[in-house]
Amino acid sequence: MIHDSRSRLDPVAFDAVHFADTFWAPRIKLVREQTIPFQYQQCKETGRIDALRLDWKPGQEPVPHIFWESDIAKWLEAASYSLAVHPDPELDDLVDQVVALLAGAQQHDGYLNVYFTVVEPGCRWTDLRDAHELYCAGHLIEAGVAHFQATGKRQLLEVVQRYADHIATVFGQDPGQKRGYCGHEEIELALVKLYRATGSEKYLRLSQYFVDERGRKPFYFEQEAEERATPGFFSTMFPEREQERAKFREYNQSHLPMREQTEVVGHAVRAMYLYCAMADLAREVGDVSLAQACERLWQHLTTKRMYLTGGIGSSRANEGFTSDYDLPNESAYAETCAAVGLVFWAHRMLHLDCDGHYADVLERALYNGVLSGISLDGKRFFYVNPLASAGDAHRYEWFGCACCPPNIARLLSSLGQYFYSQSASELVVHLYASGQAQLQVGGQALTVQQTTSYPWDGAVRLVAEQLAEPTTFNIKLRIPGWCSEPAVRVNGAAVNVAASLKKGYVSIERTWQAGDVIELELPMAIKRVYAHPAVEADQGCVALQRGPIVYCLEGVDHASVPLQELELPVSQPLQATFHPDLLDGVVALHGSALATNQAAWDGQLYTSRPPDMQETPLTAIPYYAWDNRQPGEMRVWIHEHRS
Repeated sequence: MIHDSRSRLDPVAFDAVHFADTFWAPRIKLVREQTIPFQYQQCKETGRIDALRLDWKPGQEPVPHIFWESDIAKWLEAASYSLAVHPDPELDDLVDQVVALLAGAQQHDGYLNVYFTVVEPGCRWTDLRDAHELYCAGHLIEAGVAHFQATGKRQLLEVVQRYADHIATVFGQDPGQKRGYCGHEEIELALVKLYRATGSEKYLRLSQYFVDERGRKPFYFEQEAEERATPGFFSTMFPEREQERAKFREYNQSHLPMREQTEVVGHAVRAMYLYCAMADLAREVGDVSLAQACERLWQHLTTKRMYLTGGIGSSRANEGFTSDYDLPNESAYAETCAAVGLVFWAHRMLHLDCDGHYADVLERALYNGVLSGISLDGKRFFYVNPLASAGDAHRYEWFGCACCPPNIARLLSSLGQYFYSQSASELVVHLYASGQAQLQVGGQALTVQQTTSYPWDGAVRLVAEQLAEPTTFNIKLRIPGWCSEPAVRVNGAAVNVAASLKKGYVSIERTWQAGDVIELELPMAIKRVYAHPAVEADQGCVALQRGPIVYCLEGVDHASVPLQELELPVSQPLQATFHPDLLDGVVALHGSALATNQAAWDGQLYTSRPPDMQETPLTAIPYYAWDNRQPGEMRVWIHEHRS
């Protein structure tokens, strides 16, 4: 599962991939032109940015919050990615101003957290379970690495290095150090990024410490509470009753050492960030046991606790997981950040083992569970993403806990890294979109030009350009799990897909030269999807999927019939039609459904006669695009008529 350095597969840098399609390119432009400026203004108006001036006094409102730095950091990360592919002097200057504020807020010993500098200055590192100090530090570190890699400027990188150096003196197994770890995981993966950016192994070792220490006895968070002798920041949410402690250990994945965990439990976002770090460490240090733990957790999540949309976390109570197959629709939590986290984890698993199963989940989450989190105008966001709504679920401009909006912005601003990977002798294409990628394979620079109307059409054309001389290497093309009859041609000659397909990828090894053309056909049949019988919420129902897109019904398209009364006959054919003026251009599905004839009830509440059914038009739109027109009902799972 773990590759040696000679065959190590690395993502192609996000700024080496340039989109020229009608799906992702407009969205990335929207994030650059609308979302990033809008989110800065929100951070400014809510006091997040000015709090860095450290001039807050008791009695003033708003009171700086424990996780405000994380929102600023994710905004900085998104803005940095945007600057790397689209230079913008005004945005660059704005970023420099925020970086200067962070540098000014840093304490002489390297510590950097507004809340514990001006609100509770004597309480550093006393409430790791609840207070998000290490979580915020992690996001600041990610921002520092992104800013340095995108702009070449070192100021923020040096700030976060000083902070990481300080943290390394506080935590560890040496005498006088705290044996603690983060209540909300994040710093673990950030430290690996800092190690990769600087080459300093002390950051890798600190990440290893945080992962390895988690879940060991005695349980640190309980020791911490006893030593503090005062309520934690979220004590009303997490009462310190003995009978609740086991539940709260699972909530933040500290109930067992990581190599002993076999089920995804607790808060979904925390879990995803932790699993990302585990996969990173497995890759960097060749830790087979961590890789095996990741695989066990992956199998459990994707076979028992993941929504069709790639959403994860079914319960609002813990913002996370409950029990196997408990996947309610209307009350689904499916936090946007959790779907973003699943994309991060899937991408890391894909680089431990190039298996199409990981890319299938990455694509599912990206096109559905993530993309639903942002409105078509780029200024409204879902925190939770239900799979059914009575009409009362809507996107909002901002949140008190505003983790999701900048998380989407940083993902979409760095989207290119998810499409291609390369090693010394291999180019791998995971996802499809029109555009150009600059690569380095077989010791040669290579430009790949991709042309496609994906995700609406499965025809893909890839042309090798600017290859200086004929070079022998392997190209692997992902065949999505939803596609049953793919076809591949090289310079017009058919490739035997069945013979060359391994782990979801078609391998084509040959001597390539400039002008070579690969044509890939991925027929996009409309598929009916059924849930496992143990998923009670979906029994007797069917969902619709075409290509990577999961579909839903909206009340605006079915004004005369409540969605819960619609039944889709088993044999009902459906047609896929592209509508350029609908929801910024989508393929919608059309057909007929059956609905109860309300008139036949004649005012009665009950009757012994079977209800009469009548035909009614049915329209399904991409799930990601719902709630962008007038408010109303929504359903992903449709009752199926089988008689």
